[in-house]
Amino acid sequence: MSSENTSTQNQSLKEWVAHWEKIFEPDQTHWCDGSEEEYEKFTKELVDSGTFIRLNDNLRPNSFLARSDPDDVARVESDTYIASTKEIDAGSTNNWREPNALKEEMLTHYQGCMKGRTLYVIPFCMGPLGSTISHIGIQLSDSPYVAASMKIMTRMGIEVLDELGEGDFVPCVHSVGFPLGEGQKDVPWPCNKDVRYISHFPETREIWSYGSGYGGNALLGKKCFALRIASTMARDDGWLAEHMLILGVTPPDGEKRYIAAAFPSACGKTNMAMLVPTIPGWKVETIGDDIAWMKFSSDGQLRAINPEAGFFGVAPGTSKSTNANAMKTLWGNAIFTNVALDENGDVWWERMTVDRPDSLVDWQGRDWNAESGEPAAHPNARFTVPASQCPSIAPEWEDPEGVPISAIMFGGRRASNVPLVTQARNWEHGVFLGSIMSSEKTAAAAGKIGEVRFDPFAMLPFMGYNVGDYIKHWIEIGKVDKSNKLPELFWVNWFRKDENGDFLWPGFGENSRVLKWILDRIDGNTQAIDTPLGLLPEIDGIDTKGLDLDSSAMAKLLEVNSESWSEEIPLIEEHLGSIGERLPVEMTSQLNDLKSRIGLGT
Repeated sequence: MSSENTSTQNQSLKEWVAHWEKIFEPDQTHWCDGSEEEYEKFTKELVDSGTFIRLNDNLRPNSFLARSDPDDVARVESDTYIASTKEIDAGSTNNWREPNALKEEMLTHYQGCMKGRTLYVIPFCMGPLGSTISHIGIQLSDSPYVAASMKIMTRMGIEVLDELGEGDFVPCVHSVGFPLGEGQKDVPWPCNKDVRYISHFPETREIWSYGSGYGGNALLGKKCFALRIASTMARDDGWLAEHMLILGVTPPDGEKRYIAAAFPSACGKTNMAMLVPTIPGWKVETIGDDIAWMKFSSDGQLRAINPEAGFFGVAPGTSKSTNANAMKTLWGNAIFTNVALDENGDVWWERMTVDRPDSLVDWQGRDWNAESGEPAAHPNARFTVPASQCPSIAPEWEDPEGVPISAIMFGGRRASNVPLVTQARNWEHGVFLGSIMSSEKTAAAAGKIGEVRFDPFAMLPFMGYNVGDYIKHWIEIGKVDKSNKLPELFWVNWFRKDENGDFLWPGFGENSRVLKWILDRIDGNTQAIDTPLGLLPEIDGIDTKGLDLDSSAMAKLLEVNSESWSEEIPLIEEHLGSIGERLPVEMTSQLNDLKSRIGLGT
């Protein structure tokens, strides 16, 4: 075993790496420096090993296609654990394991798991280097795919070690769980099909992952650090780590404002982050598309950074019509995973183009037949690309001070009941609206309730601790501020349908019209109607100039029907009840207030 020299003087880091070297037993250890030359070396090795296919450089320069094992294609929530000392601290939304027992169990799998492989030491910073909002992690991994992806998704390399100095870091341990015996041939996508763990130890701020090489299971800076561990750090230190996009909005000749938004999957988060506004003279710029870290500055302003350096987006459904800026971002320097390959050596996925290519190789490397009924790209196929390539990226997206947040939006996918936009009456009411965010699993008839999945703050799979304590933390954040600089809170829904099952609101770039109303409310330039749910636009409050949208459609989009909401109340009661004994009393009070407003007794 050989360990390359590193310039770090951090003794605890060197001892930690040496400790794991003895357990993993790799053939060699490589300390990542984050250079372009190193990245080229990684990608060449990945092409040589069959993990990467180099795409046509004339069409998509310096880009690659990876095909994962068919058993390793997505986050595995069933094998994702929160290992807190007390089970109640993990709460009802997490899989709990006792920390010592879980570590002992995992160590039996970690022993010798990197035989025949290289151990990569990956120093990475979540957020701009030098920012007081940023935090540093060190990931150990035996996957060059992970090392190459972390180069895109984080600030990675020698500069991070320099920034770290003798300081503390979040330790992240990962192995694909596929050791190689002497003379054993490797496979293009090593993983362990039988044993998987994605384990979080919030009290010691550690992440241990084993068995998967895919996405958030393996790129530990992403959901594992940036949300599950960071949310516990945020709770302890008085800030917010959230599953939110961040964008900048500039009206004609007006001041740029920044808005964060929490949307669950399939609710248009990336599309919103890269929105092209349809209102003349308005401009929207991207700060981040997935995660926001927000801390109070010395003057009481809540300021946010995007802790990531790249986009790890779902490819299927992304097109010039749904997200032109994302398509322009993908011109080159990208890693695509589990998409299809066309006859020109370029990528393709469902709904990418109106016309399908004549010949495709699917995500499993098979000649694709449209008659098979199977998709050419896996539904969770991904692109990994530098955020700096996005045409709508804001010049200040890496400002170490962060950007000042004026508003936070919560949104779900609801065919009924939830209006286009609702402003919270106050912070506590907004927290209540965030806690009852939901999406319908099935299409619902107008005024009726479909099968509803609640996803508080779009954080259901990502809270690193008890959901009741998480909601309480949001309430406490509202009490920290003494200078009236807290963001205003809003609830939005782009997905309300009419009686024929058609969407009432056109969405995409037209969502800029809702952003305009939100900014007008912040500036006191428009009125709102007080409804049982919250403050809503007047019927002509949303700018619909140029839209084929009559007043009856707007009335439906802005309707708060007390009878329909009385049918929803039992679902909310069941949802809040499932949180258990740590549900803040404020949420019960807010629910009782809603019941009273729609004419139900408490």
